[in-house]
Amino acid sequence: MFRLDYARRVSSSLATAVAVVAWCAVPFAQQASTDAPPPALPQPTTVAPQPTPRKEPPFPNRANEVMPSWLRVRGEFRERVEGYDNAGFVEGADDAFFLSRVRLTATATGKHVAATVQVHDARVADKSIGPTAAPFKAPFDLRQAFVDIRNARTPLTARVGRQELAFGDQRLIGPGNWTNAGRTFDGARVTFQSKVGQVDLFAASLVRILDDEFDKSGNGNGLVGAYLSSPRVVPRGTVEPYVFWRRDVNQRAETGVFGALHQVTTGARLVGRMPARFDYSIEIDLQRGSLGPDSVRAWAGHWQLRESLPLAGTPHVIGEYNYASGDADPSDGIRGTFDQLYATGHDKYGLADQVGRRNIHDVRAGVDVTPIKATPITVNYHMYWLADARDALYAASGAAVARVISGASDRRVGQELDVQIAHPLTEQLSLAAGYAHLFAGPFLKQATPGASYSGPFVMVTYVFLAEK
Repeated sequence: MFRLDYARRVSSSLATAVAVVAWCAVPFAQQASTDAPPPALPQPTTVAPQPTPRKEPPFPNRANEVMPSWLRVRGEFRERVEGYDNAGFVEGADDAFFLSRVRLTATATGKHVAATVQVHDARVADKSIGPTAAPFKAPFDLRQAFVDIRNARTPLTARVGRQELAFGDQRLIGPGNWTNAGRTFDGARVTFQSKVGQVDLFAASLVRILDDEFDKSGNGNGLVGAYLSSPRVVPRGTVEPYVFWRRDVNQRAETGVFGALHQVTTGARLVGRMPARFDYSIEIDLQRGSLGPDSVRAWAGHWQLRESLPLAGTPHVIGEYNYASGDADPSDGIRGTFDQLYATGHDKYGLADQVGRRNIHDVRAGVDVTPIKATPITVNYHMYWLADARDALYAASGAAVARVISGASDRRVGQELDVQIAHPLTEQLSLAAGYAHLFAGPFLKQATPGASYSGPFVMVTYVFLAEK
């Protein structure tokens, strides 16, 4: 069982904000007569209304107010207690652990150049099942270090150095900040902006998190891409076509030999509004290339429709379908499993993160409502089944979770129910909590012991050295 008594330790790991209230003293105004008659009774005095006191963060969170205008700093501390019942769908494989993370960021800005440096340290405690290395742990190291070069007279900007990459809905490329370590790249990015839209060109290499040495990129992996965004093509909508080329080495082909991956992902994302308070989101991806002697033939799609209801709490009702191809024959020399690249996979296909964008059908129905100001509550229901019976079920990380080598007799993975809530306690301190339960279906009962999986979490985030 998830050990709820661990949650008491969260409070001892945080530095909570202390509000300082500044009162403005308003003097009494005395009414005087303009005439000069004989001495009269004193005139009554009136009290001016006091303004509402302005609450300010404690001084350490206003450090930027006393620093030079060209220098800005920000700190963030995050503590999450997380756990699960029946890891790997095995009855009794329960765990609960703590994830702590500190990030410090400094930015110096000049006329045409700005430099940003970010260091971080991420730790895991009391985790007894499964790995404890990255992405759970990332010992103190340089996370970002980049230079922005820009000129107000030109629409071009350039960013060079260690940086996050995020595009669109991050279903292919994102920093993955839910994980304790997160993800960064070493590379360069050029952005061109105009009234018609924006174009981003980049070339980068994934940074590997290492325990006892400086985190490094390279090692044979590379990512090159172009991402366009234009609000002028479709009325009340934005079109985002893109192309990504990925290279990696020491990848296993279907024959068992290791080779280099050369893969092109072309796709487009379309988001916008329709009549009757409807929003839509569509994203289609096609992959072609080679892995050693194998060819790559894969595709994926995302379709979402959301309606805003004219009711108290601003509720939204969401319907969604996701598909990612699998490999129908693991020995035919054709790799059909979709590659989700460097996605931010958390909660895209379920809060439990046991399902990723590979070899999957996912139908989602959800609702979010804000009954209290700035306190959204989200409830989602997912239904899963495999795209191909001979391929695996993959987690949000892209790793295989379960497989029936000869082919599953039933492709139904199961159903999941998720609940989340978030609330800002102050401008610096925020609280979030959630619970996911995946009901194991016929496939999981054939490929694993078949116990249903549960995963709760409670997370507190505290921003310091800055107001927000």
